Amino acid sequence: MLQKQMKTVRLDGEENDSKRTELRAYFHQSFDLFESLFELLISDDVFYRQSEPTRHPMIFYFGHTAIFYINKLVASGGLKERINPHFEELFAVGVDEMTWDASSDSLRWPSIDEVRMYRQKVRHLVDEMIATLPMKLPITKEDPLWAIWMGIEHERIHIETSSVLHRQMPLEFIRSHENFPLCPIHGDAPENSLVYFSATDVKLGKGLDDQGLYGWDNEYGNAVINIEEFQSSKYLVSNGEFMDFVAANGYGVSRWWDEEGLKYLQIRKATCPAFWIPQEDGSYKYRSLTTEIDMPYNWPVEVNALEAEAFCRWKSAQDGEIYRLPTESEWRVMVDAAMMNEEVFDDERANINLAHFASSVPVDTFAHGELYDVVGNVWQWTQTQMDGFEGFITHPWYDDFSEPTFDGRHNLIKGGSWISTGNEILRESRYAFRRHFIQHAGFRYVIGEGANDSDKYDNIDQMYARWAKRYG
Repeated sequence: MLQKQMKTVRLDGEENDSKRTELRAYFHQSFDLFESLFELLISDDVFYRQSEPTRHPMIFYFGHTAIFYINKLVASGGLKERINPHFEELFAVGVDEMTWDASSDSLRWPSIDEVRMYRQKVRHLVDEMIATLPMKLPITKEDPLWAIWMGIEHERIHIETSSVLHRQMPLEFIRSHENFPLCPIHGDAPENSLVYFSATDVKLGKGLDDQGLYGWDNEYGNAVINIEEFQSSKYLVSNGEFMDFVAANGYGVSRWWDEEGLKYLQIRKATCPAFWIPQEDGSYKYRSLTTEIDMPYNWPVEVNALEAEAFCRWKSAQDGEIYRLPTESEWRVMVDAAMMNEEVFDDERANINLAHFASSVPVDTFAHGELYDVVGNVWQWTQTQMDGFEGFITHPWYDDFSEPTFDGRHNLIKGGSWISTGNEILRESRYAFRRHFIQHAGFRYVIGEGANDSDKYDNIDQMYARWAKRYG
């Protein structure tokens, strides 16, 4: 039976042998979970299909997480000889499209059996290195064992992002799987309301040398942010609440969309969220990981940041208020108020870590203080653009993880989804995507002092100018 739940392994400890045993179990559980997800593809032929034209076929992602271990171990100096230099170049680059007009995939791919055999070689090699590399606790960022932690957490990111691509694959190529059950509970959406939070200061970042739990480079450093009072929606925006926007022709009224949003609409021809399936009678079905079901109105809607912001503009006009997405620091205020101060979020209190279903659940299921789903169910878009904290230092073994996202074009998502595991369900984790990207991500809205659209775009333009000057 596949083990789906396992908490991230600490870098510190008292005894090397037990730490090796713990790390070995975490590695194999990650490897197994990732491979089990690809059992959703109905045949080997589907590995060569693309979920959308601007992304690689699924075989790329299947090979990518394996070659990552090798490339990072070589970069660390812990591994001297490669397994397959051709694979370790072929599967290295091209995880995400970075422009909407990217060309269709035209690379020549090996057989799936060759990739499966390569993955087995990687599994055996990493297992051996866990057992034999010198170990001194706590593990630090300069230790070759850090590269193994890096590989595991990287694979866990791809468990999530590959599941998104599976949801975008036509259903005829996907099958159900006992390891990924769907929540059977759905019904009408609860009425949303606002919850008040008083002004406060919050401290973000892991500091410069946290050796407790693995972190990506953008998590280190510090920031102290003064937060003005604000109100937040009690629930994540549900499919039912978002339906009002769709029914009001929200996708067809340009005033609700900024320039970037209008470009998205033009290119994608979007008339509703990506996982809504329009029916001939004007209703919608809902695409889950493995099937289409009747619309679960009380589950959180999954949209990109552009759609979330358009909804906020529309709702502002309806209610005479100014609604917007929360900031990263406002989300942290919600976490603190819910007394969710543990380093690793508890999957008994939230729909995370595949602890419940391979899908969302109703938005009124998990109460976190006065709010629901502060953590879990779906990621929550923020209005905050990804940037480094004071003291940020790029990790040399993965110098293109964070810095390419410091361009003003990537918004932070917080809180994790039903399939988020490992580092993703840590309080200090920081992930960001282009605003047009589709993930298992939704949003809640807030009222309060914050960047209006003109201020926001000034900041985006300034960030991009700094980024382009340094990296362009």
